[in-house]
Amino acid sequence: MTAREILKRRANVRRTVRRHFDDRGYLEVDTPVLAAEVLPEAHIDPLAVPLAGRPARWLQASPENLMKRLLAAGSGPIYQFAHAFRDGERGPQHDVEFTLLEWYAPGTTLVDAAAELADLCAAVLGTSGIERVSCTDSFQALAGVDPVTASADELLAAATRTGCQLPEGLAAIPEADRRDRGFELLLAEVVQPRLGHGRPTLLEAWPVSQAAFARIDPDQPATARRFELFVKGVELANGWEEETAREPLLERIVAANEARRLAGRPILPVPQRLLAAHGPAMPAGLGAALGFDRLVMLAAGATTIDAVRCFSEGG
Repeated sequence: MTAREILKRRANVRRTVRRHFDDRGYLEVDTPVLAAEVLPEAHIDPLAVPLAGRPARWLQASPENLMKRLLAAGSGPIYQFAHAFRDGERGPQHDVEFTLLEWYAPGTTLVDAAAELADLCAAVLGTSGIERVSCTDSFQALAGVDPVTASADELLAAATRTGCQLPEGLAAIPEADRRDRGFELLLAEVVQPRLGHGRPTLLEAWPVSQAAFARIDPDQPATARRFELFVKGVELANGWEEETAREPLLERIVAANEARRLAGRPILPVPQRLLAAHGPAMPAGLGAALGFDRLVMLAAGATTIDAVRCFSEGG
């Protein structure tokens, strides 16, 4: 595609997405790209920007931190197209800088998210309907193991049985971390490539250790109300019904920093303003993030995000 064709395609997809959310009563917002706080996550490395005579600020890996503060301030349903930055990420569907479509819908659930994503994919990709499947059902069907109840050894044995190459040093890490490594390996190598063919697939009911900032399902306390959306084997979006209480959020941030320490990554500062926003003022509901470059890639029938961007690898 020429530069003009790429720009037109991106503009058309963006216009369709805006119409989708505007017609449903969302407000489009802008949050800072450079901010004093960042949300610590175990496997995502944000970029720090040194400032002369002032504390460093952070290029945001996602607008989640700042959009949640808007929710607590009474914004109602919101969305934005955000430039996001993650150190060390580069590949056919990854880059250090990319565009995220992120939205938050107070008072909604996974049922609402499934309907919203089905409509959004239909409008942009021409798909019809959506498949909803639990982690238990998909892993049992494709890898022969239940990731919610299996031990680390059972998950790793399933990975070996299905042809995955196990990373070195697994025996030296704690059981819980080995379970997570087994889950993530099976997801990436065995499960994900086979999801979303025919129609988009919503993978739900994640093990609690993979909850991120999702609330725990009160009816199935071994799982979290989290999802990921796959289209033609591509992870297109992820999200969850939000944990709104302050203490669980702090516990998960501490756990994420501990996982970072064990992996040799630097500990990140606790986002105090985000913690302060949680509690009674934070509305229950669902948040989601979708890779906009991947959405355009799929709409164009391309296999890399670089095929639908005029700039890559820092321009």
